[in-house]
Amino acid sequence: MIVMKFGGSSVANAERIREVVKIVQSRLSKQPVVVASAFRGVTDDLFALGEEALRGQDSKMEKLRARHVEACEALGVNPEVIKDALDELAVLLKGISLVKELTPRTLDYVVSFGERLSTRIIAACFTKAGIAAEQHDAFDIGMLTDDNFGGATPLPEADAELKRHLTRMKKVPVVTGYVGRTKNGDITTLGRNGSDFTATILGGAIEAEEVQIWSDTDGIMTADPRICPGAKPLEFLSFEEASELAYYGGKVLHPSTLVPAIRKGVPIRALNTFKPDHPGTTILAHVKDNPKGVKSIAHHMNTNVLTVTTARMLLGHGFLARIFTILAKHRVVVNMISTSEVSVSMTIDSLKSLDDAVAELKEFCDVTLEKNRAIVCVVGEGLKHLPGIAGDVFSALKEAGANVLMISQGASKINVAFVVDNADCQKAVQALHQRFFKS
Repeated sequence: MIVMKFGGSSVANAERIREVVKIVQSRLSKQPVVVASAFRGVTDDLFALGEEALRGQDSKMEKLRARHVEACEALGVNPEVIKDALDELAVLLKGISLVKELTPRTLDYVVSFGERLSTRIIAACFTKAGIAAEQHDAFDIGMLTDDNFGGATPLPEADAELKRHLTRMKKVPVVTGYVGRTKNGDITTLGRNGSDFTATILGGAIEAEEVQIWSDTDGIMTADPRICPGAKPLEFLSFEEASELAYYGGKVLHPSTLVPAIRKGVPIRALNTFKPDHPGTTILAHVKDNPKGVKSIAHHMNTNVLTVTTARMLLGHGFLARIFTILAKHRVVVNMISTSEVSVSMTIDSLKSLDDAVAELKEFCDVTLEKNRAIVCVVGEGLKHLPGIAGDVFSALKEAGANVLMISQGASKINVAFVVDNADCQKAVQALHQRFFKS
């Protein structure tokens, strides 16, 4: 069995969905499990619909309804397949408008409809094309999660439930990405871009031959091609390299995506829906080191740098534990860390709950927050064998005029990461790509 996940760009309209049908038809012998995202832009529209309902407005609901009905008509699918879901969404939005309350739990319920609508249309399109297919909401076939709404994590028992359901199916399952459900029956979401995570959770559960992530790029690239037009797709990556790239802003994979695959040893392939014959990038447990050292350059803009300073850290003990206990208490996620004897600097994506954490930290240290920063990360398992890599990195940045604000190198020595101002990010990435991939 294989798992095939199609992102929003792959199911953006009727033309793209027809291409998905052809791709799946060509792989029926592999017993595919299909995972689909919402149509491109729909998740953002649903977030906006929730906020509109809170304000007593509903201007986007009819546009969303019309878009999905038009997709059905263009594909020759009966719009009745989405009527119940659309009606349920309308009732939910009306309820939000009446009670004037939009909790994280309710918002997850609202945004779950993107995938619940798209998969119903796609499954019906498969059936019309002669593929025996059946739509499934992931939470109905075992996707059990905790109650961290907006970023839920699957429970350990989800694997066995998913395997039990999926291995018994006679038709091609078309499963909602991104969504799950708590044991109490509340719908959850796995975080933005969480459909990739769904795919690898399913792939790990059934110990698939491979998980295929279909998007609009040729795989994982040497850099973001929007910044570096000369960027090339990579043939192979190790799990460790791909994890670093995902963590530091790689555009193909969600940061949590790799965990279930790593645990079960399931290969992942990043493929292009627009070029289905392109081999893409294969991610394996281990690959041969690149003699040039560098595999790819990732970047992540619009991050924040939190710096905690106190002279009491000097020759003291327990301060780091105290700092991170407070951050954990308020669910503040830290990406990158750099320390000295009297200070700790950390990059943080989300400002959610940060004010409460900062208030506690200020009880025993000075705290500063810098916004509009970008992380740039040079990744490659070969770096650990390559002397002078830091010199190459920072001389390229100096020549480009990019000022480095913070530096970190992982203990595994497969990455060198640093922080620059948002305004310096593009020239930093371009300078590094030119330095390491100019040939």
